[in-house]
Formats: sequence, structure tokens, C-alpha cells
Amino acid sequence: QVQLVESGGGLVQAGGSLRLSCVASGRTYSIGTMAWFRQAPGKEREFVAAIRWNGGNTYYADSVKGRFTISRDNAVNTVYLQMNSLKPEDTAVHYCAADLTANSGTYYRTSDYHGWGQGTQVTVSS
Repeated sequence: QVQLVESGGGLVQAGGSLRLSCVASGRTYSIGTMAWFRQAPGKEREFVAAIRWNGGNTYYADSVKGRFTISRDNAVNTVYLQMNSLKPEDTAVHYCAADLTANSGTYYRTSDYHGWGQGTQVTVSS
């Protein structure tokens, strides 16, 4: 089992930036992939970005490509999401997720992940 704690959300004007952090504890030796998802009111949880824990390959949703950057620091079991050029449609609760297998296949489905954080609210005003 892995525990995930997110931080860094808040209120920002359109065009601004935020950096989210997610610290993992517990079975961190099993982490294969970590990701960020988000869920807006009345909508399904959607994939934002993912990073392979070994190798560092990154993947992004089309809606955030070129604006968001996912990175990790294995030494402190932390994954980051740098969000630039924020838009009102980025407003959502953002969740950190961990895949505890060596899966090298899909990374964009909620079912690919075994652990979830409690979420952090990101609100972008126009």
C-alpha cells in the first residue's frame, strides 16, 4: 500500500502558474508510474499527466501539453506538476495517483492506479 499527500493548490488568475507536489510513503519501492488526474464538478475524473518512476518517460493529455510539466524526485519520493498559462477550464480538484506495478502499457486510465491522494483544489479565475 502507498500513501499520497498532495499540496500546492490554490486560487490563481488566468495566465498564472501553480506547482503541485505529491509525496509518497509506504510501498514506494513498488512504484512504477505516478500520475496526476483532475475532476471538475459534474465531470468524470480525467488524466492530466504521468511519469515512469524509472526512466522518467512522461505523457500528457492534449489539453495540457505545452503548458504543464510533470517531474519527479526519486530521492524524496515526490512528483510535481508545474502548471503554467492556466485557464479557467483547468479548475478542478487535482489528484495524485500511483501504479504499484511494472506496467509499461497504459497510463491514462484511473484503473491503471492503485493508490490515490485526497486531492488539492485548483481554481483559475477569468
